[in-house]
Amino acid sequence: MEDILLLNSIERYLEGRMLPDEKKFFEELRAGNPAIDQMVVEHKLFLHQMDEYAGVKHFKDSLHTIHSKLSLTGEIRNREEPEGVKGKVVQLWHRYKKVTAIAASIACITALFISALAMYFSPAANNKSQLERLKRDIADLRRSQMQTNNTLKEVAEPKIPKGAIVKSGGTAFLIDGKGFLVTNAHVLDGSGAIATDKDGHEYKSKIISVDHAKDLAVLQIVDNDYKAVKNLPYSIRRSQPALGEELFTLGYPRDEIVYNMGYLSARTGYEGDTSSCQLSLTANPGNSGAPVFSKNGEIVGIITTRQSQTEDVVFALKANNIYRMIDSLKTDDTSLRKIKLPSSTSLKNIDRVGQVKKAEDCVFLIKTYK
Repeated sequence: MEDILLLNSIERYLEGRMLPDEKKFFEELRAGNPAIDQMVVEHKLFLHQMDEYAGVKHFKDSLHTIHSKLSLTGEIRNREEPEGVKGKVVQLWHRYKKVTAIAASIACITALFISALAMYFSPAANNKSQLERLKRDIADLRRSQMQTNNTLKEVAEPKIPKGAIVKSGGTAFLIDGKGFLVTNAHVLDGSGAIATDKDGHEYKSKIISVDHAKDLAVLQIVDNDYKAVKNLPYSIRRSQPALGEELFTLGYPRDEIVYNMGYLSARTGYEGDTSSCQLSLTANPGNSGAPVFSKNGEIVGIITTRQSQTEDVVFALKANNIYRMIDSLKTDDTSLRKIKLPSSTSLKNIDRVGQVKKAEDCVFLIKTYK
């Protein structure tokens, strides 16, 4: 339904039927979302092709009407008649050039009209060739129209089962390119989960393990549409960041990935919890489970909660807890021994925009359902 509403908005935008404020909002959305911008371009091309097809059809109808009238009055004859007819045809052209000009203006393609008119009175072989070319052009337009219609109809079915109720949401990030994700335990208030990437692609996921004491959980994407990531761009650091160290995070406080930057403001978390630390940055409820990166692109923590009474105070579970949880899982379940945590980062020594561009492909919006 959201895709249908989006297509409706695109059509209203292209037809100039949006109010100024709505148009401004849509253009900002388009500028910040390459997928929507691509849909606008493709829909504009589709409408252009439809206009061209309508013009060709209208032209053919007009030409057929003119030809029928001339045939009924006996002023033109079939091509099977003697060669001597050519002289009369030339005279008829001078006599009826005003009629053909009117028909051309109606079709909005004057040059094509004159060419087609000449085609009707040219030798049969050349006429047949041009007719075949015109048929091919129309067939191409029809195929293009059908392909565009099929593309528009191919709306992805939601991965959340019918009748299921979404219970909670948050952020998760890959710890293994084969589809293993880490998030907060409190994010997973349901029996099933859907992971959505920055481009809006949804993937079915299953909950592997939940540790409520540490507020940490592991999921796995189990969807044939998912393509494994060969090398994660970041590493997971065992040591904690230094006091005052610059940090940044990527998360989903809404349906769009959001970047925030801050620093480590305390080495311990809420009420002196040594397994977590305190950050000074902006975060909202949907940021729960979001990765916290160092300036070199190492994951140093996972956002767990924020202090509601104080602005820009956030607590994050230290990243070394990920190692402890995965080691415990590998001991309890041999099938999970294939999990391989990333040990090196390719985000070091590149600018922040480049770091975010690489890392955001590995951060997902999580929705759980019952």
